Amino acid sequence: MMQSRTHTCGELRIEHAGQKVKLVGWLENLREVGAELGFVVLRDFYGTTQVVIENEDMMKTVKGINKESTISVEGTVRERSSKNPKQATGDIEVVPEKVEVLGRCRYNELPFEINRSREADETTRLKYRYLDLRNPEVKQNIVLRCNVIAALRQAMTEHGFMEITTPILTVSSPEGARDYLVPARKHPGKFYALPQAPQQFKQLLMTSGFDRYFQIAPCFRDEDARGDRSPGEFYQLDMEMAFASQEDVFSVCEDVLPPIFAKYGTYDRASEAPFARIPYLEAMEKYGTDKPDLRIDLTATDATEVLKDCGFGPFASTVSQEAADASEGALKAGDITEVCIKAVVISDFKESRKFIDKTIAEVEVQAGSKPYWFRLDENGEIVGGIAKFVQERKDEVISALSLKAGDLVVIGAGKKGMAQKIAGVSIKTFGAAVPGHMDKEQYAFCWIVDFPMYEIGEESGELEFCHNPFSMPSGGMETLLKAERGEIDPLDIMADQYDLVCNGVELSSGAVRNHDPEIMIKAFEMVRLGEEDVKAKFPAMYNAFCYGAPPHAGIAPGVDRMVMLLAGENSIREIIPFPMNKNAQDVMMNAPGEVTEKQLEELHIRTVVDDAE
Repeated sequence: MMQSRTHTCGELRIEHAGQKVKLVGWLENLREVGAELGFVVLRDFYGTTQVVIENEDMMKTVKGINKESTISVEGTVRERSSKNPKQATGDIEVVPEKVEVLGRCRYNELPFEINRSREADETTRLKYRYLDLRNPEVKQNIVLRCNVIAALRQAMTEHGFMEITTPILTVSSPEGARDYLVPARKHPGKFYALPQAPQQFKQLLMTSGFDRYFQIAPCFRDEDARGDRSPGEFYQLDMEMAFASQEDVFSVCEDVLPPIFAKYGTYDRASEAPFARIPYLEAMEKYGTDKPDLRIDLTATDATEVLKDCGFGPFASTVSQEAADASEGALKAGDITEVCIKAVVISDFKESRKFIDKTIAEVEVQAGSKPYWFRLDENGEIVGGIAKFVQERKDEVISALSLKAGDLVVIGAGKKGMAQKIAGVSIKTFGAAVPGHMDKEQYAFCWIVDFPMYEIGEESGELEFCHNPFSMPSGGMETLLKAERGEIDPLDIMADQYDLVCNGVELSSGAVRNHDPEIMIKAFEMVRLGEEDVKAKFPAMYNAFCYGAPPHAGIAPGVDRMVMLLAGENSIREIIPFPMNKNAQDVMMNAPGEVTEKQLEELHIRTVVDDAE
């Protein structure tokens, strides 16, 4: 017996026929057949049960109750004459002797039909999220999330990891995104920050002598929303290992994740160990992205040499007079420009011209630049799109791209980064849309490895860290000294850093950490920051490393993104119990909200509102 009920609404079966029962739940629907006959659907967390009304008095009682009120039903179970094989309790119904209202719904009209809430606009769904979550389809995503987190905890514990929670109120540090700041009442003018990740704390745990740490860690970043990223807060499976290498981290992830994906996922196939390992530069060249979807069999080919200067303006390596005039003095006719041309060949293409135009337009929107195309028809002729510019090089193009009759070629051109981006978006868009190029029903994992340690900043024009400043440069101190002596280009320094990617979604970044203070200082000197800067920005970690730190490595796969993939959802908000909207607002709780002047005074804060707002 559970509380005030004998059974749940998903529990009763034919063997319960004849038993007296008491059910509780929400009145989902009443279907009237006559003055004395009607059918009630009673719903709770576990399922639904049909309650049959067979007398006028009971019908009056039930008709006076609004839908979504909570009620209790006491009655007798009997076998249904018309069974419902689609319903777990479809063999039985309950004939009520007593119906009692436990919590009345005071509204005759609901914001949306509960079982069709996903058809409502997102703002309405988020405002009435407590109603949206009554929809079994929506609720199931949250149940899945609970089960996955429980499975992750069990697996990590079985692998010898200890679950340790780290502070939520900490100090602001430069980690790539905006901090959420919390004013310190007892320390006027000073602020705590909510952690963007437990990065420093988990490394400090390694220096403290803990061997294997993990937690389902809340992280807070003031950044814009997108389909696979929620603004405000998110959760990750944070882990760190002492005396560990990249191989140790890979081994744990490849052991923990595939069984969970195979068990709980929409698809029951997941990559087995070892996952494919793709160097970052190779991924950009071959897939046009560092987040390749290996379910798609399309790749990009460099077609710069065979297609440049073919007479088509965007493929020109020499600036024309027309382009020079358009640049308003930035270029002059005859200047040599860096043009990169990437081609994606789609074999056995049988779709229409209308399909090509539509899909090309989708690629342009996503990539921010226009792709071009041509086809090799069944007669071996180059046709369509920019075909007239390719005709004179027909044999060379066919050879260079290994074309066969029926192939479609989609092309991105421009600076190298843009050409790669167009190719990457083309692979993803055409691969998913053209039959035969995507084995969708699986989870395809891969590691992206060998990330550049440094890059030239777009705004500064100077050397900056490319990703994680805490990563160990490949080759350690010797590599940094070679760069300092001018023996190698700093841009050629790789980091012992890695990303875990699944179905084109980045689940996590991780790295072998830079645990040596001398190497850390030298790495920061490369970006014009000295020892005092390191001490000021990361005092605890720097000092701790000076007391003897073990080599350590870690990673932190995103729980929200994992569950999104497992549920087969396109938006991360579908698997978060109470998500914010795209503008980082909780429209249900009206957050962020205003506070009183007294509260501001206690925190020694004065607000300034821009008149333009």
